[in-house]
Amino acid sequence: MDIQRFIAEMERIAPPALAEPFDEGRIGLVVEGKPEIERVCSALDLTPRVLAGARAAGADMLVVHHTPIWTPVTTVHGRLAGLLKDVLATGMNVYVMHSNFDRAPGGINDTLAGILGLEDVVPMSLGAVGTCRCDTVKIARTLGCPLRIYGDPAPLRSLAVVGGSGFDPGLLHEAEMLRADAFLSAEARHATLIATPLTLLEATHYALEAPGMQRLAERMAWTFLPDPPRIATVP
Repeated sequence: MDIQRFIAEMERIAPPALAEPFDEGRIGLVVEGKPEIERVCSALDLTPRVLAGARAAGADMLVVHHTPIWTPVTTVHGRLAGLLKDVLATGMNVYVMHSNFDRAPGGINDTLAGILGLEDVVPMSLGAVGTCRCDTVKIARTLGCPLRIYGDPAPLRSLAVVGGSGFDPGLLHEAEMLRADAFLSAEARHATLIATPLTLLEATHYALEAPGMQRLAERMAWTFLPDPPRIATVP
């Protein structure tokens, strides 16, 4: 498959225009490799372990949620140098879908709302709110990680979910306005805990976003039928 066709399909799934301003220059094809793609892997992050798995799978394209180069660099050394050297040596492409995939239909937050069984879902500016019919024990079991709970854990009637580090004062206020009584995200800060009446459920960054990347792998397999590249997910 030609790489330009692949990019066009990724931009259809998660249009770049949906990305937050802070993602400017940090999404799309961030490492250019082979022009023809036969095998694709997806993962949350480009780490040495993920790269090793992608190489073992013979990937020509690795789609990740978080860019491996967040801060512009003027020198390449240390861990970044080693990582890029290995990527470039294989001719692998690296494609990033970040906040545009958070907000896209069927993306990170929609997948999170779906696996938690939220109903009557209403989109937020960077998340979703829906009627919740499960308790904190079931949420933890579904996500596969423990929860830290700040506030009254029961009953959960309306739950706001934001994949990644979503405990932002603006998002918390938006969830309140949408009548959520609980808010699920990752990486809570002390200032957040004392500034909201919502019950806060803190999970891990990985647990909230990995399901969306798994779902992306499934969608890519169907998107490129009847001539799909081989798709795989690496942890």
